Amino acid sequence: MKLIASHAYATRATGQNVINLANDADPRTLALAGVDRVELNFPKFTDGRAFSQAYLLRRRLGFHGEIVALGDVLIDQLLQMQRSGFDVAVLRADQDLALAQRQLDRFSGFYQGDAQRAPLFAAATGACACVNNTEGVAA
Repeated sequence: MKLIASHAYATRATGQNVINLANDADPRTLALAGVDRVELNFPKFTDGRAFSQAYLLRRRLGFHGEIVALGDVLIDQLLQMQRSGFDVAVLRADQDLALAQRQLDRFSGFYQGDAQRAPLFAAATGACACVNNTEGVAA
């Protein structure tokens, strides 16, 4: 996961098709064809709806572009963001980038699968590690 300080993030990158999705919007209603980046908002750290949006974008909708966490993003949330499908976290101004990176480096893997990786036991047994397989999943 890429970490960015809030003052260093450009919200509208030139040449990219970007969607900034409100945290109360349903990502299943988006037309994602040609979209390079989806920005999801955390208006306050206790509001976790963007976690669900990221998971839906990755797992159910098969979105392969960049998913960015914006707003009240704290170091405590980074592991869950990464596991939910976020690629980039723009940290709140008072958060330390070095401490944030240490938090991400703390765990090398997880037994359970997540939005982007199959569970460790699937790789060990040779079972299908098709995380983005949406066959039979109702949208």
